[in-house]
Amino acid sequence: MMGGTALWRRMRRLAVRLIQDRDGIAATEFAVIVPIMLVLFFGVVEMSNGITAYRKVTIMAHTLSDLTSQSVSVQDSDLTNFFCAANGVMTPYVSGTCPSAAVTQSIVELWVNPSLQARVQWAKNSDGSPPLAAGTVVTIPASLQVANTYVIYSSIRYTYVPTIGYVMNKSGVLLTDFAYTRPRQSQCVLYNATAGACPTS
Repeated sequence: MMGGTALWRRMRRLAVRLIQDRDGIAATEFAVIVPIMLVLFFGVVEMSNGITAYRKVTIMAHTLSDLTSQSVSVQDSDLTNFFCAANGVMTPYVSGTCPSAAVTQSIVELWVNPSLQARVQWAKNSDGSPPLAAGTVVTIPASLQVANTYVIYSSIRYTYVPTIGYVMNKSGVLLTDFAYTRPRQSQCVLYNATAGACPTS
């Protein structure tokens, strides 16, 4: 009987010591928390870089339309220079040749006809791909739908590829934005013309 009681007391003391034993808890907690913390850390880094890249895409779109709207007329060489200047906004996400193949830039002049339809007068893409055809109707905000006026419309497409790809899509996320401006120096911006009336077709 005494042997059983002694054994019970011993087991009880061992159970109390086991409950009170804190050795290894920090290591166990660390092992559980580290993966979660790593996901949070890399997620924050990737999202922050993605937001910064998107902000640069927005600034790039405004830069491109703003540079074009300050001209009275433009040639292909002028538009290439505008593409290169806007391309600089994307540093350090884009580098190398100018304009970069990593970013697709498009600049378009629209004429708002008496029916308040915005029609393409001329267009140019940075990558040499076929631009919007003349006469194509483009939807613009109602505030810009003023008959017999011109609008410079720029659009940017850039695929942001995260460095790690731990949280975001490893193949990249497509970022796009656009901007509208009015010609500043004249009623319209002529394309490949030294003089002449603003097109209305």
